[in-house]
Amino acid sequence: MDDLTDEQLSGLRDSLESLRTELETTLRQSKDAAKPVVLDQDSVGRLSRIDAIQQQKMVEANRQRQTIRLVQVKAALNAMESEEYGVCRRCEEPIGWPRLNAKPESTICLDCQVALEAKR
Repeated sequence: MDDLTDEQLSGLRDSLESLRTELETTLRQSKDAAKPVVLDQDSVGRLSRIDAIQQQKMVEANRQRQTIRLVQVKAALNAMESEEYGVCRRCEEPIGWPRLNAKPESTICLDCQVALEAKR
């Protein structure tokens, strides 16, 4: 956390809290859209049912990504409270302002992220 100023930390906290609220709201609003599709086969054609199921699967996948990101945001806010925020969990070096500014819930530095993606 050494390389982050108080002003930067405050801005990142505001970003994380705003992101948390946004994700919680989106997840709450999309809850009904992720329910199983039930259509009357007599009044709705087969293609319409397939479209509805595809749409429901896309909503489910999006909700899963948002849920994971919400967990990451909450973890970042907890890390701020314990003064562990901004330190890479792999190499223990500072994550750096540019990366945190772009993705405030980051838990690893850009070098470690690149190394992880190269292994895939």
